[in-house]
Amino acid sequence: MRLTDYLDKGASLGPGAPCLTTGDRTLTYGEVQELSWQVARALDRSGVRPGDKVAILSANDPTAFSCVFGISRAGAVWCPVNPRNEAAENRDLLDLFDCTCLVFQEAYAPLVAKILPDLPKLTTLVCLDGSPAFATAFGEWLDGVPTEPWQAGPVDGTVMLVGTGGTTGRPKGVMLTDRNIETMSALTLMSYPFGTRPVYLALAPLTHAAGVLCFPVMTLGGEIVIMPAPDLTEFLALVERHRVTHTFLPPTLIYMLLGHARLAATDLTSLRCLWYGAAPMSAARLAEAVERIGPVMAQLFGQSEAPMMISTMAPEDHFHADGSLASERFASAGRPAPLVTVAIMDGEGNLLPSGERGEIVVRGSLVMAGYYKNPSATEEASRHGWHHTGDIGYLDADNYLFIVDRAKDMIISGGFNVYSAEVEQAVMEHSAVQDCAVVGLPDDKWGERVTAVVQLHPEQSVTEGDVRAFVKARIGGVKAPKQVEVWPDLPRSKVGKVLKNEVRSQLLRELPPGRS
Repeated sequence: MRLTDYLDKGASLGPGAPCLTTGDRTLTYGEVQELSWQVARALDRSGVRPGDKVAILSANDPTAFSCVFGISRAGAVWCPVNPRNEAAENRDLLDLFDCTCLVFQEAYAPLVAKILPDLPKLTTLVCLDGSPAFATAFGEWLDGVPTEPWQAGPVDGTVMLVGTGGTTGRPKGVMLTDRNIETMSALTLMSYPFGTRPVYLALAPLTHAAGVLCFPVMTLGGEIVIMPAPDLTEFLALVERHRVTHTFLPPTLIYMLLGHARLAATDLTSLRCLWYGAAPMSAARLAEAVERIGPVMAQLFGQSEAPMMISTMAPEDHFHADGSLASERFASAGRPAPLVTVAIMDGEGNLLPSGERGEIVVRGSLVMAGYYKNPSATEEASRHGWHHTGDIGYLDADNYLFIVDRAKDMIISGGFNVYSAEVEQAVMEHSAVQDCAVVGLPDDKWGERVTAVVQLHPEQSVTEGDVRAFVKARIGGVKAPKQVEVWPDLPRSKVGKVLKNEVRSQLLRELPPGRS
């Protein structure tokens, strides 16, 4: 299936049904179809050919997301660009992807003007809601273009180019194919509860998880309610107003939601599935979410290279058959998805038995085609015939996948391997802690000392000794932090992940002279 097929499938169930909604504005399936035909023809008229790369730089917006389907109809490749990136990062992505066309919102015109001189391959610029001197206004670009069906054949199966973070060094471009997205969509529909015409609320950026989750929703003719900016007060109001059935939030926002004054008064009975993922979630906070939000919590684990559904945990899997909480699973990432093969591998390429820790590796049609114009990185990620996730974990006797750390985040303290995610789970059980990050710092005695940086709930306080004793009682003295810092907030990525490399860098800068 091409990306257009998800839209067309939804339209076949009723072109007059609501498709994309923001505020008081709704585009029906038929209107999004017509707009996609126009955008495809306009791209063709502008010289964009099948296989060319087209980027969208926009906040969450129905017109911008409609352009995704126009790009697909033109046989071109969608390159989602996060507007929260720094200018240099977006310049690097657009250059790396060989983009020839950029569709953007006027709010980002200064950013585009700044990087444009360094992007000679970028020959077509279209502004969705304005008319800067260096770009064509969207209405003018579509002027005279008929709204009749039109579609060009793709060059190959590549439908998306996705940048990998870029937090360290130059980002890589993940090539996702029509088969990757089809597999992800099938796994979504297989693994979680859906009914006819779901209502999906997209708060997170459509450039990331919130965007690709739209595709399976569209196959059922569902409505997608788009939030231009994250706002939990508005989020709760929209769930109630639109009778939202499905939504996605990263753990950080769920923690904030649990502390929101309006949560208890909001009618959440329409919710069937609140996906959480993109970062590990505290088992203690998950239990609280199940109790206060409802039996709707649904985990997913994936990465850009194997989108969204490496493993899944449906709402029902959070409970035992007798209705009691299956809390022993709450620190897991669920079970490997039905169409995905997951294994644990050591450094020599040997597959490890149940319970042993090693790198999580993946096979199947969910896995990317490779990194764009980077064969050495592709070869490194696919050695021994498996895709290497870079995550350390294990499979238990019931085939639940536990992620204990990123390989690069493992701490070696006193000769013992300490997995930061395990320490974070223990710290997060403390009632005063809202969020935390655990890193290793150089230490003359221990090699690396386990260091916890905590963000507290409002009006809460803890001492270093409190946290150390609390964790020691749960996972032992070796893993208990030897240093505890309290910060008002933690540095986060554009999608809400705590940036441990920045936490560690700041801690290193703050070390007293002479202390290692």
